[in-house]
Amino acid sequence: MRLLSVVGGATWCCSGRLLARHFSQAARPRGRGERPGGEELGRLLLDDLAPAPRSAGGLELLFGLSPCLLALRAARRHVTRLLLQASGAGLQGERAELLREAEARGIPVLRPRRRKLDALCRHQVHQGVCMEVSPLRPRPWTEAGEARPGDDPQQLWLVLEGLQDPRNLGAVLRSAHFLGVDKVITSRRNSCPLTPVVSKASAGSMEVMDVFSTGDLASFLQTKAQQGWLVAGTVGCPEPKVPPCSQIPITSCLEFLWDRPTLLVLGNEGSGLSQEVQASCQLLLTILPARHLPPGLESLNVSVAAGIILHTICSQRKGQRWQHLQDPQEPSATSERPEGAQDPGKEKQNGG
Repeated sequence: MRLLSVVGGATWCCSGRLLARHFSQAARPRGRGERPGGEELGRLLLDDLAPAPRSAGGLELLFGLSPCLLALRAARRHVTRLLLQASGAGLQGERAELLREAEARGIPVLRPRRRKLDALCRHQVHQGVCMEVSPLRPRPWTEAGEARPGDDPQQLWLVLEGLQDPRNLGAVLRSAHFLGVDKVITSRRNSCPLTPVVSKASAGSMEVMDVFSTGDLASFLQTKAQQGWLVAGTVGCPEPKVPPCSQIPITSCLEFLWDRPTLLVLGNEGSGLSQEVQASCQLLLTILPARHLPPGLESLNVSVAAGIILHTICSQRKGQRWQHLQDPQEPSATSERPEGAQDPGKEKQNGG
Protein backbone atom coordinates (compact mmCIF):
# COMPACT_ATOMS: atom_id res chain seq x y z
CA MET A 1 0.00 0.00 0.00
CA ARG A 2 1.40 3.37 -1.01
CA LEU A 3 0.71 6.35 1.20
CA LEU A 4 0.87 10.07 0.59
CA SER A 5 3.93 11.56 2.21
CA VAL A 6 3.89 15.06 3.63
CA VAL A 7 7.29 16.62 3.29
CA GLY A 8 7.21 19.16 6.07
CA GLY A 9 3.82 20.39 4.91
CA ALA A 10 5.30 21.35 1.56
CA THR A 11 6.03 18.86 -1.22
CA TRP A 12 4.27 15.64 -0.28
CA CYS A 13 5.54 12.40 -1.82
CA CYS A 14 4.16 8.89 -1.93
CA SER A 15 7.18 6.65 -1.54
CA GLY A 16 8.69 5.40 1.68
CA ARG A 17 12.10 5.62 0.04
CA LEU A 18 11.50 9.27 -0.74
CA LEU A 19 10.40 9.76 2.85
CA ALA A 20 13.64 8.30 4.17
CA ARG A 21 15.55 10.56 1.84
CA HIS A 22 13.56 13.53 3.17
CA PHE A 23 14.53 12.75 6.76
CA SER A 24 18.17 12.27 5.84
CA GLN A 25 18.16 15.62 4.05
CA ALA A 26 16.62 17.28 7.08
CA ALA A 27 19.26 15.73 9.32
CA ARG A 28 22.16 16.77 7.13
CA PRO A 29 23.31 20.33 7.91
CA ARG A 30 23.19 22.67 4.95
CA GLY A 31 26.46 23.87 3.56
CA ARG A 32 27.46 27.50 3.62
CA GLY A 33 25.72 29.42 0.86
CA GLU A 34 23.30 26.56 0.18
CA ARG A 35 19.70 27.74 0.26
CA PRO A 36 16.88 25.48 1.41
CA GLY A 37 14.41 24.38 -1.20
CA GLY A 38 13.89 21.67 -3.73
CA GLU A 39 12.11 20.79 -6.92
CA GLU A 40 9.10 22.99 -6.18
CA LEU A 41 11.23 26.11 -5.84
CA GLY A 42 13.36 25.01 -8.79
CA ARG A 43 10.29 24.99 -11.01
CA LEU A 44 9.32 28.55 -10.16
CA LEU A 45 9.60 31.18 -12.86
CA LEU A 46 11.94 34.06 -12.23
CA ASP A 47 8.92 36.36 -12.16
CA ASP A 48 7.52 34.42 -9.20
CA LEU A 49 10.45 35.45 -7.03
CA ALA A 50 10.97 38.91 -8.54
CA PRO A 51 11.70 41.59 -5.96
CA ALA A 52 8.78 43.78 -5.00
CA PRO A 53 8.57 47.10 -6.83
CA ARG A 54 10.16 49.73 -4.60
CA SER A 55 10.42 53.47 -4.79
CA ALA A 56 12.65 56.01 -3.11
CA GLY A 57 12.65 56.12 0.67
CA GLY A 58 12.19 52.38 1.18
CA LEU A 59 8.54 52.46 0.14
CA GLU A 60 6.96 49.65 -1.88
CA LEU A 61 4.08 49.42 -4.32
CA LEU A 62 1.10 47.48 -3.04
CA PHE A 63 -1.21 46.34 -5.86
CA GLY A 64 -4.64 44.80 -6.19
CA LEU A 65 -8.05 46.01 -5.04
CA SER A 66 -8.44 43.91 -1.88
CA PRO A 67 -4.86 44.40 -0.58
CA CYS A 68 -5.07 48.17 -1.02
CA LEU A 69 -8.55 48.51 0.48
CA LEU A 70 -7.74 46.30 3.47
CA ALA A 71 -4.42 48.07 4.02
CA LEU A 72 -6.24 51.42 4.18
CA ARG A 73 -8.81 50.04 6.62
CA ALA A 74 -6.21 48.39 8.85
CA ALA A 75 -4.06 51.56 8.93
CA ARG A 76 -0.88 49.61 9.68
CA ARG A 77 1.09 51.15 6.82
CA HIS A 78 2.03 54.69 5.98
CA VAL A 79 0.43 55.50 2.62
CA THR A 80 2.02 58.22 0.50
CA ARG A 81 -0.24 58.06 -2.56
CA LEU A 82 -2.99 56.06 -4.27
CA LEU A 83 -2.90 55.25 -7.96
CA LEU A 84 -6.23 54.49 -9.66
CA GLN A 85 -6.31 53.57 -13.32
CA ALA A 86 -7.75 56.32 -15.48
CA SER A 87 -10.95 55.42 -17.30
CA GLY A 88 -13.90 57.11 -18.94
CA ALA A 89 -16.41 55.52 -16.58
CA GLY A 90 -16.85 56.66 -13.00
CA LEU A 91 -15.59 54.68 -10.04
CA GLN A 92 -18.07 52.36 -8.37
CA GLY A 93 -18.22 49.90 -5.49
CA GLU A 94 -14.98 49.23 -3.64
CA ARG A 95 -12.96 51.48 -5.96
CA ALA A 96 -15.19 54.40 -5.07
CA GLU A 97 -14.86 53.49 -1.38
CA LEU A 98 -11.08 53.39 -1.79
CA LEU A 99 -11.10 56.86 -3.32
CA ARG A 100 -13.34 58.30 -0.57
CA GLU A 101 -11.15 56.79 2.15
CA ALA A 102 -7.97 58.18 0.60
CA GLU A 103 -9.44 61.65 0.18
CA ALA A 104 -10.74 61.64 3.77
CA ARG A 105 -7.22 60.88 5.01
CA GLY A 106 -5.56 63.45 2.77
CA ILE A 107 -3.73 60.86 0.66
CA PRO A 108 -2.80 62.14 -2.83
CA VAL A 109 -4.62 60.32 -5.62
CA LEU A 110 -3.16 59.93 -9.12
CA ARG A 111 -4.97 58.58 -12.20
CA PRO A 112 -2.33 57.04 -14.51
CA ARG A 113 -3.18 55.04 -17.61
CA ARG A 114 -3.10 51.25 -17.72
CA ARG A 115 0.28 51.08 -19.45
CA LYS A 116 1.90 53.18 -16.73
CA LEU A 117 0.45 51.01 -13.95
CA ASP A 118 1.62 47.87 -15.74
CA ALA A 119 5.16 49.21 -15.84
CA LEU A 120 5.12 50.33 -12.20
CA CYS A 121 3.86 46.90 -11.05
CA ARG A 122 6.16 44.97 -13.38
CA HIS A 123 3.08 43.57 -15.12
CA GLN A 124 1.58 42.03 -11.99
CA VAL A 125 -2.23 41.73 -11.89
CA HIS A 126 -3.04 45.07 -10.25
CA GLN A 127 -6.78 45.42 -11.12
CA GLY A 128 -6.22 49.09 -11.81
CA VAL A 129 -5.32 49.87 -8.18
CA CYS A 130 -1.90 50.52 -6.59
CA MET A 131 -0.68 52.26 -3.45
CA GLU A 132 2.74 53.51 -2.47
CA VAL A 133 3.18 52.30 1.12
CA SER A 134 5.69 51.56 3.85
CA PRO A 135 6.72 47.90 4.18
CA LEU A 136 4.86 45.56 6.51
CA ARG A 137 7.08 43.37 8.66
CA PRO A 138 6.35 40.56 11.12
CA ARG A 139 6.41 41.58 14.76
CA PRO A 140 8.61 39.80 17.33
CA TRP A 141 6.81 36.77 18.71
CA THR A 142 7.27 38.16 22.22
CA GLU A 143 4.53 40.65 21.29
CA ALA A 144 2.09 37.82 20.55
CA GLY A 145 0.86 37.87 24.14
CA GLU A 146 0.93 35.22 26.82
CA ALA A 147 -1.99 33.09 25.69
CA ARG A 148 -2.28 30.30 28.23
CA PRO A 149 -3.79 26.87 27.54
CA GLY A 150 -6.45 27.42 30.22
CA ASP A 151 -7.78 30.54 28.46
CA ASP A 152 -9.14 28.64 25.45
CA PRO A 153 -8.50 24.91 24.88
CA GLN A 154 -8.97 25.38 21.14
CA GLN A 155 -6.34 27.95 20.27
CA LEU A 156 -4.48 27.29 17.03
CA TRP A 157 -1.25 28.97 15.97
CA LEU A 158 0.31 28.26 12.58
CA VAL A 159 4.12 28.06 12.54
CA LEU A 160 5.96 28.33 9.19
CA GLU A 161 9.60 27.33 8.84
CA GLY A 162 11.40 28.63 5.78
CA LEU A 163 8.56 29.20 3.29
CA GLN A 164 10.20 31.04 0.40
CA ASP A 165 7.69 31.31 -2.43
CA PRO A 166 5.62 34.48 -1.88
CA ARG A 167 2.57 33.00 -3.59
CA ASN A 168 2.71 29.93 -1.37
CA LEU A 169 3.01 32.11 1.71
CA GLY A 170 0.14 34.33 0.59
CA ALA A 171 -2.14 31.37 -0.11
CA VAL A 172 -1.30 29.82 3.28
CA LEU A 173 -2.11 33.11 5.03
CA ARG A 174 -5.41 33.36 3.17
CA SER A 175 -6.47 29.86 4.25
CA ALA A 176 -5.29 30.48 7.82
CA HIS A 177 -7.30 33.69 8.11
CA PHE A 178 -10.39 32.14 6.53
CA LEU A 179 -10.35 29.09 8.80
CA GLY A 180 -9.79 31.01 12.02
CA VAL A 181 -6.11 30.51 12.89
CA ASP A 182 -5.37 32.75 15.85
CA LYS A 183 -1.77 33.73 15.06
CA VAL A 184 0.97 33.00 12.54
CA ILE A 185 4.64 32.63 13.50
CA THR A 186 7.37 32.57 10.84
CA SER A 187 11.06 31.77 11.07
CA ARG A 188 13.21 34.84 10.61
CA ARG A 189 15.85 32.97 8.58
CA ASN A 190 15.28 31.73 5.03
CA SER A 191 11.67 32.92 4.97
CA CYS A 192 9.91 35.07 2.41
CA PRO A 193 9.24 38.60 3.71
CA LEU A 194 5.75 40.11 3.72
CA THR A 195 5.92 41.57 0.21
CA PRO A 196 3.16 43.00 -2.00
CA VAL A 197 3.16 39.70 -3.93
CA VAL A 198 2.37 37.87 -0.67
CA SER A 199 -0.40 40.36 0.09
CA LYS A 200 -1.95 39.91 -3.36
CA ALA A 201 -1.77 36.10 -3.12
CA SER A 202 -3.47 36.32 0.28
CA ALA A 203 -6.27 38.49 -1.19
CA GLY A 204 -5.26 41.11 1.38
CA SER A 205 -5.46 38.80 4.41
CA MET A 206 -1.86 39.65 5.21
CA GLU A 207 -2.92 43.26 5.85
CA VAL A 208 -5.21 42.33 8.76
CA MET A 209 -3.58 39.21 10.25
CA ASP A 210 -1.30 38.91 13.25
CA VAL A 211 2.01 37.69 11.80
CA PHE A 212 5.00 37.30 14.11
CA SER A 213 8.54 35.98 13.67
CA THR A 214 11.31 34.43 15.74
CA GLY A 215 15.01 33.90 15.16
CA ASP A 216 15.03 30.64 17.14
CA LEU A 217 12.05 28.56 16.12
CA ALA A 218 13.09 25.42 18.01
CA SER A 219 13.40 27.30 21.30
CA PHE A 220 10.04 28.96 20.69
CA LEU A 221 8.37 25.57 20.16
CA GLN A 222 10.03 24.09 23.25
CA THR A 223 8.90 27.05 25.36
CA LYS A 224 5.28 26.69 24.22
CA ALA A 225 5.40 22.92 24.87
CA GLN A 226 6.53 23.60 28.44
CA GLN A 227 3.53 25.92 28.80
CA GLY A 228 1.17 23.07 27.90
CA TRP A 229 0.76 23.57 24.15
CA LEU A 230 0.76 20.64 21.73
CA VAL A 231 3.41 21.03 19.00
CA ALA A 232 2.27 19.14 15.88
CA GLY A 233 4.58 18.99 12.87
CA THR A 234 3.85 17.71 9.36
CA VAL A 235 5.82 14.82 7.88
CA GLY A 236 5.56 11.95 5.47
CA CYS A 237 3.89 8.62 6.08
CA PRO A 238 6.21 5.66 5.37
CA GLU A 239 5.01 2.50 3.69
CA PRO A 240 4.27 -0.37 6.10
CA LYS A 241 7.51 -2.12 5.17
CA VAL A 242 9.62 0.96 5.83
CA PRO A 243 10.72 1.37 9.47
CA PRO A 244 9.88 4.77 11.01
CA CYS A 245 12.70 7.30 10.95
CA SER A 246 11.56 9.09 14.09
CA GLN A 247 10.38 8.14 17.57
CA ILE A 248 7.70 10.84 17.41
CA PRO A 249 4.23 9.34 16.75
CA ILE A 250 2.79 9.87 13.24
CA THR A 251 -0.96 10.06 12.66
CA SER A 252 -3.35 10.95 9.87
CA CYS A 253 -4.72 14.47 10.16
CA LEU A 254 -8.22 12.92 9.96
CA GLU A 255 -7.58 11.09 13.24
CA PHE A 256 -6.20 14.11 15.08
CA LEU A 257 -8.20 15.15 18.16
CA TRP A 258 -7.99 18.87 18.88
CA ASP A 259 -8.48 19.03 22.62
CA ARG A 260 -5.82 21.53 23.69
CA PRO A 261 -4.00 24.60 22.35
CA THR A 262 -1.96 23.55 19.34
CA LEU A 263 0.93 24.81 17.25
CA LEU A 264 0.79 23.41 13.70
CA VAL A 265 4.24 23.50 12.09
CA LEU A 266 4.76 23.50 8.30
CA GLY A 267 8.17 23.33 6.64
CA ASN A 268 10.06 24.57 3.61
CA GLU A 269 8.78 23.86 0.08
CA GLY A 270 11.56 21.44 -0.71
CA SER A 271 13.42 20.29 2.40
CA GLY A 272 10.52 20.29 4.86
CA LEU A 273 11.07 20.66 8.57
CA SER A 274 14.64 20.94 9.80
CA GLN A 275 15.88 18.20 12.12
CA GLU A 276 15.97 20.56 15.09
CA VAL A 277 12.41 21.80 14.58
CA GLN A 278 11.09 18.30 13.93
CA ALA A 279 12.70 17.08 17.15
CA SER A 280 10.76 19.81 19.00
CA CYS A 281 7.43 18.34 17.83
CA GLN A 282 5.35 16.05 20.04
CA LEU A 283 3.20 14.71 17.21
CA LEU A 284 3.56 14.45 13.42
CA LEU A 285 0.55 14.76 11.09
CA THR A 286 0.19 13.48 7.54
CA ILE A 287 -2.35 13.24 4.71
CA LEU A 288 -3.31 9.95 3.09
CA PRO A 289 -4.30 9.78 -0.61
CA ALA A 290 -7.58 8.26 -1.75
CA ARG A 291 -6.02 6.30 -4.62
CA HIS A 292 -2.78 4.94 -5.99
CA LEU A 293 -0.91 7.85 -7.55
CA PRO A 294 1.27 7.58 -10.67
CA PRO A 295 4.68 9.29 -10.79
CA GLY A 296 4.38 13.04 -11.20
CA LEU A 297 1.07 13.30 -9.33
CA GLU A 298 2.26 12.21 -5.91
CA SER A 299 2.74 15.68 -4.41
CA LEU A 300 0.68 18.51 -2.98
CA ASN A 301 1.57 22.17 -2.97
CA VAL A 302 2.33 23.52 0.50
CA SER A 303 -0.66 25.90 0.44
CA VAL A 304 -3.02 23.09 -0.60
CA ALA A 305 -1.64 20.82 2.11
CA ALA A 306 -1.97 23.60 4.67
CA GLY A 307 -5.60 24.18 3.71
CA ILE A 308 -6.46 20.48 4.05
CA ILE A 309 -4.89 20.07 7.49
CA LEU A 310 -6.19 23.39 8.81
CA HIS A 311 -9.72 22.59 7.71
CA THR A 312 -9.49 19.13 9.27
CA ILE A 313 -8.45 20.66 12.59
CA CYS A 314 -10.69 23.73 12.56
CA SER A 315 -13.79 21.70 11.70
CA GLN A 316 -13.55 20.40 15.29
CA ARG A 317 -13.94 23.90 16.69
CA LYS A 318 -16.80 24.39 19.11
CA GLY A 319 -19.83 26.29 17.86
CA GLN A 320 -19.18 29.65 19.49
CA ARG A 321 -17.04 30.92 16.59
CA TRP A 322 -19.61 29.94 13.97
CA GLN A 323 -22.57 31.78 15.46
CA HIS A 324 -22.09 34.64 13.00
CA LEU A 325 -23.21 32.31 10.21
CA GLN A 326 -26.75 32.28 11.57
CA ASP A 327 -28.88 35.35 10.97
CA PRO A 328 -30.03 36.55 14.41
CA GLN A 329 -33.22 37.89 12.80
CA GLU A 330 -34.10 34.51 11.34
CA PRO A 331 -35.45 31.89 13.79
CA SER A 332 -33.61 28.60 13.84
CA ALA A 333 -35.20 25.29 12.93
CA THR A 334 -35.36 24.36 16.62
CA SER A 335 -36.82 27.65 17.88
CA GLU A 336 -40.15 27.64 19.64
CA ARG A 337 -43.26 28.14 17.54
CA PRO A 338 -46.47 29.84 18.68
CA GLU A 339 -48.91 27.47 20.30
CA GLY A 340 -50.96 25.69 17.68
CA ALA A 341 -48.58 26.53 14.85
CA GLN A 342 -47.70 23.58 12.67
CA ASP A 343 -44.30 22.63 11.24
CA PRO A 344 -44.33 23.77 7.57
CA GLY A 345 -42.79 20.47 6.56
CA LYS A 346 -45.50 18.46 8.30
CA GLU A 347 -48.19 20.73 6.85
CA LYS A 348 -46.87 20.02 3.37
CA GLN A 349 -46.88 16.29 4.06
CA ASN A 350 -50.44 16.40 5.43
CA GLY A 351 -51.62 18.54 2.56
CA GLY A 352 -50.22 16.11 -0.05
